[in-house]
Amino acid sequence: MRVFLAGASGVIGRGLAPLLVRAGHQVTGTTRNADKASALRALGADPVVVDVFDAAKLSELVAAARPDAIIHQLTDLPFAPGTPRYEEGLKRNARIRIEGTRNLVAAARAACVTRMVAQSIAFVYAPGAGARVETDPLATGAPGLLGRTVEAVQALENGVLALPEGIVLRHAFLYGPGTWFVDGPGRTPAVHVDAAAQAALLALSKGKPGVYNVGEDDPGLSSEKAKRELGFDASFRPDPPP
Repeated sequence: MRVFLAGASGVIGRGLAPLLVRAGHQVTGTTRNADKASALRALGADPVVVDVFDAAKLSELVAAARPDAIIHQLTDLPFAPGTPRYEEGLKRNARIRIEGTRNLVAAARAACVTRMVAQSIAFVYAPGAGARVETDPLATGAPGLLGRTVEAVQALENGVLALPEGIVLRHAFLYGPGTWFVDGPGRTPAVHVDAAAQAALLALSKGKPGVYNVGEDDPGLSSEKAKRELGFDASFRPDPPP
């Protein structure tokens, strides 16, 4: 399968690209930074440099890649929680989710791509008893940063799910290499970055349109749907390259 991996140089993208290549897919991977192109090439992807906010160039590159599917792993969160510029990062990430997703979906439609797998988050559900499942409501109308984050998440998910084969993966808090929590879960619910990458690989070939929670077993979040329908395994870690 020809796959256009948007955000290939990001935290999940760097692990996902080699998984896709090992599975036999042909990967075109995006980065905003030309200096990262050689690293993507070393992972087996064909790198392209583009800013998702440049809608015309993005559409041109998607059309040139002729993908069978698009994977949306675009994020912009350079500042960790508790640091002075954390709120700035959330605003930048919200723009990616809203405007960037809109541009990526438009590029998919222009290239007649119907299948898209996108990264979302699983820690914006409205409070409730028991483990949250995919049909539970999000915390719409919440005040402050949470409310703005939920609005951006809804924009991303609505855009992707409007495609005929749109799939949304709601990840728990990431931990592992390249994340804010390198040594282990810093918040719950949690999921290792390698398991999150595998979930995208599984969704690409096995996922039906809709939403899937992706996380480790947790009293507040159920990933049973992803386990049942995708074969998701939160303990997944890739074998080292030969």
